[in-house]
Amino acid sequence: MAFLPQAAPSSRLALPQVTMCAVTSVNVQATVHALEASLAQVDFAACKLFTDVSVRPEHPGICVIPIQRLVSSAAYSDFLLSQLVNHVGTSHCLVAQWDGHVIDASRWLPEFLDFDYIGASWPQFNDGHDVGNGGFSLRSRRMMEMCRTAPFRASHPEDLAIGRVNRSWLEGRGIRFAPRAVADLFASERAGDLTASFGYHGVWNMPQALGVEAFWRIYCCLDDRSTVWHDFASILKDVGRGSGGSWRIGRMIFDHMKYSLGAK
Repeated sequence: MAFLPQAAPSSRLALPQVTMCAVTSVNVQATVHALEASLAQVDFAACKLFTDVSVRPEHPGICVIPIQRLVSSAAYSDFLLSQLVNHVGTSHCLVAQWDGHVIDASRWLPEFLDFDYIGASWPQFNDGHDVGNGGFSLRSRRMMEMCRTAPFRASHPEDLAIGRVNRSWLEGRGIRFAPRAVADLFASERAGDLTASFGYHGVWNMPQALGVEAFWRIYCCLDDRSTVWHDFASILKDVGRGSGGSWRIGRMIFDHMKYSLGAK
C-alpha cells in the first residue's frame, strides 16, 4: 500500500551522479516509503537500502543489501563513516532516513553537486560550522573516503563528526561545505522552509510535508517511535487536525504512556 503521493513520470529529475542510500535496523517499512517518495520524483543512478531485516520492497528501483544488525545509533554512525562508501560508485551519495526524503524535485539546483557536503542547517550554532544535518544529506564520494582516513576523528553522531568535529580538517584538504543559505534550499529540519526546500528531515515536519493522514499511516507502521517523543507536543497538535483528530491524539497519548512506563 503506497503511503505517499506519486509524481507523474514526466516530472522526474535525472541524477545519474547520485546514489540514494538508507541504512537502518528499525522502521524499515517507513524507510522504504521514504525511498519510494524520492524515487517517485527522481531517477538516481541507484537506490540502496542497507538493513538486516528481511524486506522485499515493491518498488523495483530499491536494492536491498543485507548488513549486520545495527544495535545502536552509534553503530549507525560507524557504518556511515566507515562502510557506506564501499557501495557508492557515483560522485555523490544522498543519505535519507525514514523521516526524511525529497519533497519537490523541481527545487533541485545543479549547484548542489558543487559541494562535498550539504545537510539542513543547524540553528543552534552560530560559529559558521552550522551545516549540517545528516538525516537527509548529500555527500561526495571523495569526502566519504576522507572520513575513514587518519587523522579524521570518527565519533557519534556522524553528522557532527563531519560538520563540526572534523570540518576544519576536511576543509583544509579541499572539502567544500555548502553555505547555510544553500543548505536551507537543499533541506529543512529545525531551520529552513518546507515550501522552498528540495527535501527535509525530522518527524516533526512530516505532518506538514506529507499531510496528516499520510503521516498517520506511517506512524502506525513504526516499530521504534523514540524520535517521535522528542517533539511529542508539536506532533500531537498537528495530528489533532481534521477528521479523526481526537482519536489520533488519544492513540498517541496512550502510546507515549506505554513508552514512558517501559523506559522506567
